[in-house]
Amino acid sequence: MIDLRLSESELEVRRDHLVQFIRETASSAGTDRAVLGLSGGIDSTLTAYLAVEALGEENLHGLVMPGEVSREDNMSDAEWVAQELEIPYDVFEINPIVNEFLNTYSEAEDDRVAVGNARARTRAVLNYLVANHEDALVLGTGNRSEALVGYFTKYGDGAVDCHPLGNLYKQQVRQLASHVGVPDEFVEKPATAGLWAGQTDEEEMGIGYDTLDAILALHVDGPLSVAATARELDDVTDEQVRTVREMYERSAHKRDVPPAPEPLD
Repeated sequence: MIDLRLSESELEVRRDHLVQFIRETASSAGTDRAVLGLSGGIDSTLTAYLAVEALGEENLHGLVMPGEVSREDNMSDAEWVAQELEIPYDVFEINPIVNEFLNTYSEAEDDRVAVGNARARTRAVLNYLVANHEDALVLGTGNRSEALVGYFTKYGDGAVDCHPLGNLYKQQVRQLASHVGVPDEFVEKPATAGLWAGQTDEEEMGIGYDTLDAILALHVDGPLSVAATARELDDVTDEQVRTVREMYERSAHKRDVPPAPEPLD
């Protein structure tokens, strides 16, 4: 795989850039407060660290929203983040709400994707319920890798006011998280959206993040053809590159979403 890691000086510049982006986005919305869903994963954890730096711990409200398939250790990690950063937070069980949807429309009960997306959209509704009440911004946690292949729920985790991590590949998210002091166990843990039991991001997408990042950087964002990209990357086939390209093209409708920071040179 290609190395997309940033230098220490580049990491510090991006840290300052993202902190300023959060601060300015909140200010332009007429607020100094934000709401953030905490999953216990690396993306929401890094976003929480940056938001506290931008707005202060008293102005970030964390929401921990477990469902029946959410791993207990993830929810414990989410609460640990809130307590470590000393931000106010609430725990909202989403399963009773999702069950009400399924009681209303039972035909979808065995549709894993539809129910998983309903969980994501329920969390979005709760984010905005709290944010509207507190006159706050809803912070997203999406990164560039997932955005480019559409790995998010439209009007679910994609329903936010801004994506501070929106220009970072997953590899860079992990690197920046280490740089700002996120513990190694968060940086290294497998990513999961918690949409159904046993779900992991890499298994659902059918590709590892490092491979995905490399294909996106060289072929989707970069100038290389399918064949040239496969030649450049060890153990990557033309078919894998084409699959990522198809994911990018099929998900184009999802990317008309809230703004990310302007890219840095």
